[in-house]
Amino acid sequence: MSPATDAERWLIALDIDGTILQSDGTITDAVIEQVGRMRDAGHEVMLATGRGVGMTLPILDRLGLLSQHVVCANGAITLKRDADAPMGWSRHRVETFDPTGALDATRVVLEQAHFAIEDERGFALYTGDFPAGSLGEDSRQVEFEELYGVRATRLVVYSPDHDEEEFLHVVEGLGLHQVAYNVGWTAWLDIAPEGVDKASALEQVRADLGIPRERCLAIGDGRNDIEMLAWAAEHGRGVAMGNAPAEVVAAASEQTGTEFEDGVAQVFAAWR
Repeated sequence: MSPATDAERWLIALDIDGTILQSDGTITDAVIEQVGRMRDAGHEVMLATGRGVGMTLPILDRLGLLSQHVVCANGAITLKRDADAPMGWSRHRVETFDPTGALDATRVVLEQAHFAIEDERGFALYTGDFPAGSLGEDSRQVEFEELYGVRATRLVVYSPDHDEEEFLHVVEGLGLHQVAYNVGWTAWLDIAPEGVDKASALEQVRADLGIPRERCLAIGDGRNDIEMLAWAAEHGRGVAMGNAPAEVVAAASEQTGTEFEDGVAQVFAAWR
């Protein structure tokens, strides 16, 4: 592949979990190789994830990405490379909200759920129990009442007692009007500031970089990728993973294999 000129460079946004990363935490050699190939060709390959900062940067390092931006917390935090900042990244844009209304609404109908709030520093306060590693190391267990009064970049509601369809039905009835929300993997709800999602953050990155919409590609598998895939598909390429739910596939312009079939590598291997 010949190196891309500025007039040929693409913005390529990759989800992490279920896209780059398999459920056991593996990134296959094929995916690492093909992502590196696109990076070396001069394209702006970046991550756009629901994860917080602390759980995102190690994946960036594992892939050897050199991108100028990283989108975290479903678009609420955009990092930008900064040699003078701790860890080499500054918080370029941060969107926060008051989670009080969402906490009250969800707790009424999901009394046994576990809750977590992540602030703009990436620090999480949580109640109950979350899957190991899902909130990162920078977190602290608290009583529910301590979640009030914290400006949040995201609110996470985890309800392992519900199966996916039941959980989706409950979420649809919550009436969350002041925030944007997405249901992730089974019984996992991410609530973000109103009007904020991966697509809104990526559009700002795209504008900063001066890359036209027709040279944007996004790959993802979850419901929190719907806006991102639709944004990319409108003028460029939105690629749903092979295991994506039907509504995610509907938002995309094309579909690739599952993470177990190296779906990301398939997309890039066919790049000409």
